[in-house]
Amino acid sequence: MNQEDDGEPILEVVFYKTEAGNEPVREWLKSLSREDRKNIGEDIKTAQYGWPLGMPLIRKMERGLWEVRSTINTGIARVLFTVKGAMMILLHGFVKKSQKTPPNELETARRRLNNVEKV
Repeated sequence: MNQEDDGEPILEVVFYKTEAGNEPVREWLKSLSREDRKNIGEDIKTAQYGWPLGMPLIRKMERGLWEVRSTINTGIARVLFTVKGAMMILLHGFVKKSQKTPPNELETARRRLNNVEKV
């Protein structure tokens, strides 16, 4: 049992919801294998209980945007998130194919972040 399992979570994990009520990160996670979902879930839980964290698990991308860095069977997965109060809002998830985060993936997260900040 990990030490962080003993206490209360520092952040509440919330899925970003579109205006249509979809939860893109939840849908993306469902498309992955059970083992990959478990690995990503453990990493998100570590962030939830240990916030604030840094590398190698969490990397700040830019103002208000961080990534959870997970290793999965098919390579590397990233979940981009923001923190609002005591909420960790999962904005976007993808499997990384290259060294650099693809601009379109970052743009998707930024767009969703803007929607969250309007609320």
